Amino acid sequence: MVKQNQENVIWATGRRKKSIARVRLMAGNGEIQVNKKPLDEYFDRPTLRLIVRQPIKDTTIGGKYNIIANVKGGGKSGQAGALRHGISRALALVDPETKVLLRRKGFLTRDPRGKERKKYGQKGARKRFQWTKR
Repeated sequence: MVKQNQENVIWATGRRKKSIARVRLMAGNGEIQVNKKPLDEYFDRPTLRLIVRQPIKDTTIGGKYNIIANVKGGGKSGQAGALRHGISRALALVDPETKVLLRRKGFLTRDPRGKERKKYGQKGARKRFQWTKR
């Protein structure tokens, strides 16, 4: 879901695994706030911060906007992916040329992978119980 407000605030939703990110994009200096905390404080692993910043780094208009996001559900990795998806959708609404670039990088496509279910007679989705001969 993507929509634009009267106060030049752009809303977008991103999803990954069980995580949902609601993203607000507004004019500013490039600050990112996740669940009322700075990005570096919320995501402690550098790889997750890199994932979130990918669409901003790859577009020229990324540093001109402040991003306020609410993320819930899933783990930190899924939340970072959902946030990247939401930021990409919001940036695509700002500029049509950016949409082509983001589409080519694969940021606008929702990652369909989820958790594989556990099978009966096994320890997990793929792992099996140890086999003994005697």
